[in-house]
Amino acid sequence: MNGTGMILLKLTLVPFFLFAVSMAAVRWGPAVAGWLAGLPIVAGPILYLLVLEQGAAFGVGAAAAALSAIFASEAFNLAYAWTCRWYHYCIAAIMGLAAWFVAAVGLTSLPGTPLFALGAALLGVAAAQTFLPRTHAAGKVISITRTDLIMRMVAGAVLTLAVTMLSASLGAQWSGVLTVFPLLGLILSVSSQRAYGPDFVVRLLRGMVLGRFSFAAFCLCLIWLLPRQNAEIAFLVSSAVSVAVQWASRQAAAVLRRA
Repeated sequence: MNGTGMILLKLTLVPFFLFAVSMAAVRWGPAVAGWLAGLPIVAGPILYLLVLEQGAAFGVGAAAAALSAIFASEAFNLAYAWTCRWYHYCIAAIMGLAAWFVAAVGLTSLPGTPLFALGAALLGVAAAQTFLPRTHAAGKVISITRTDLIMRMVAGAVLTLAVTMLSASLGAQWSGVLTVFPLLGLILSVSSQRAYGPDFVVRLLRGMVLGRFSFAAFCLCLIWLLPRQNAEIAFLVSSAVSVAVQWASRQAAAVLRRA
């Protein structure tokens, strides 16, 4: 792929998926938006671009780091969810990002093996499921302004450009962790708290926990497939597995609610 095509991908892939999730939030509410946000809509395209630029071996390391970074994302969710119940969204955002940064630094100083990454991801999901605040808030009709939507898409493009341009100096581990920077969680949480209050945010973040299983499946498939297949096949199969796991988790959650 030539340089112009690569730049075009960097500027359009993640913003397109952010647009899709934003529209899903408007159509179906916070629980579904949070669930969809668990799909690799930001990290997936960035990992694909990293593989195209840095090679499959780099991509395997980045995918393992991205898997472990589920732990850091849940650290953000926990800090934001508890802080927003009493404080302004600016303070909640600062506390959430501080928790993410501490967790990310810790992860990058530990082994980057797939087994460790899976353990860290499962620990993060278990902690979030156990310690996130509970809420019985009902879903609401969400509105989004054109300015908010544009800002989300621009933020996605900036994150993509930053990670891919700095990947050679950052290395696979930090590049992978940064692909799971809680960009979408931060944007959705702040805008939701401003418009609808903390209970709405908690419902959104609890929805994200359920989506982590599909993201973990995506990363594990990439780790296994990238040394064996070309990048396009590896990402297509991994994406299909991610969607299947996402659908299964949604069905399982519905059955548990009826039980």
